[in-house]
Amino acid sequence: MSLADLDSAIWMRKPPDLFELRRFLPRARYIDVELRSVNALRSLLQAARKKNVGRIVSFHNLKATPDSRTLRTKARAAKAQGANIFKLATRTDTPAQLARLFDFITKKNVDLAVSVMGIGRFGAISRVLLAHCGSALIYASLCESQIEGQMSLEQLRAFGIGSAARAL
Repeated sequence: MSLADLDSAIWMRKPPDLFELRRFLPRARYIDVELRSVNALRSLLQAARKKNVGRIVSFHNLKATPDSRTLRTKARAAKAQGANIFKLATRTDTPAQLARLFDFITKKNVDLAVSVMGIGRFGAISRVLLAHCGSALIYASLCESQIEGQMSLEQLRAFGIGSAARAL
């Protein structure tokens, strides 16, 4: 499977060849599976667990930030599917949407590490704020980002984030 094949599979919303993905597990420290794809990729998650590869189960909503109850429900579902980390990335174009992410990370009520970030107008500030509130992972670009609100590694380091971070 080539990188182009993987990119095509992602855009077509069909899972890539699981045999090809399993070949990379011995080199992986974590895999990231979208919550809605867990059933289709269950065997990959099980293989990752057997090889002691961390499992990130993620939920993305690029149009809005759901209410706190929905976010907690998604986190519980990720935990039930064997996640080590629940990754949450939602639209943050309003202060209310940012407040919902802040509320979620401070009152998550799930015994699971979380990685929380906003996308959009308040995306950059969400990454700084939520990193200081305990977000397990902060995603950054190595150069100019194509994702609205995602900061570069250099920008995050200017805020004191990532300079002493452990490599995952």
